Amino acid sequence: MGLKILVVDGNLGRVNQLNQSLGGSPSGEGYVAALHLLDPDIDATIVHPADDGPDCLPFGIALTDFDGIAWTGSALNAYADEPAVANQLPLARACVESGVPVFGSCWGMQIVAQALGGEVRPCEKGREIGIGREILVNEAGETHPLFTGRSTCFSAMTVHMDEVWAVPEGAVILAGNRHSAIQAFALETSKCRFWGVQYHPEYSLAELAAIFRRYGQRLIDAGLFADQAALDAMADDWFTLHNDTGRRDLAWKYGIGEDTLYASSRLTELSNWLTYLVRPYVASRG
Repeated sequence: MGLKILVVDGNLGRVNQLNQSLGGSPSGEGYVAALHLLDPDIDATIVHPADDGPDCLPFGIALTDFDGIAWTGSALNAYADEPAVANQLPLARACVESGVPVFGSCWGMQIVAQALGGEVRPCEKGREIGIGREILVNEAGETHPLFTGRSTCFSAMTVHMDEVWAVPEGAVILAGNRHSAIQAFALETSKCRFWGVQYHPEYSLAELAAIFRRYGQRLIDAGLFADQAALDAMADDWFTLHNDTGRRDLAWKYGIGEDTLYASSRLTELSNWLTYLVRPYVASRG
C-alpha cells in the first residue's frame, strides 16, 4: 500500500481556476503530480480549507490517518484578517500538533509560522518571482536532512510577496538568501515534525510561466517586465523549455541551471521529506 499523504491546498478555488486557464495546475493537483514523480504509489487526498473551512477533512477521516501532510502555496496573506486565512490557521496548528510529518511550501511555511506564534510580513525587498537565486544553506542546514544532496548555494522556483519575519519558538532557520533571510526552517520536537521552505520545489517551469501570466500587469507595474509582449515572450520560452529541457539556448538565456531545470534536482527537499521524515514515521507506527 502506498503512502497516504494529505495535501492541503491553500488557494481559493477561483485562483486555482484562473491558473489552470493559463496553462498551470490547481495548487493541490500540481502538488500531487510532483509527489507522484517521486513515488507513483502515493495515495493523496486534497482538501481546500480556504473555501471549505478548517473542518474540511472527509467525513470520518482524522489527520492521524495520514502518513504525511503537505501544504501548498497560496495567493493569500497569512497576516490578513479574512475568512480564507482564518479558516487555515487552526488547521495548520492542528496539523503540526498531530505529530504527522508536515511539509510546507511558501504559503505552507508562512501559515504554520503565523499559526504557531511566528510572524509573517510583506517582503521588504518586494516580490521574489521566477528563480530564487543564491539560497545559502547555513551551518544548521548543512547537517540537516532537508538539504541532503543539495549544494550549500542553490537556486529554486519561487513566487512570494510575503516572508517569515520571525519563526515559532523552538524552530531552527536552515537557509536564506539576499532577498529573504528565512528561506527554510524546521520545527522538530517530541510532538511535531515540520519542515518548511519559502520556495516551491513542487513547481515546474510551466507552472511559473502560468503564474507570470496570472500576475500579468502587476509584474509590469513592478518593473519586472517592460510590457505585456515581454512577459508573454518569457512565459512562452519557459513553457518551451519545460517541454524540451534540451533547449540549451533558452536555459542559458534565463540562467536556468540543473537545480531548477530537472525534476530530479528540483524535488530534492520533498524527496528528503519522504525519505527522512515520512517513511521513518510510518515504520515507527508499525
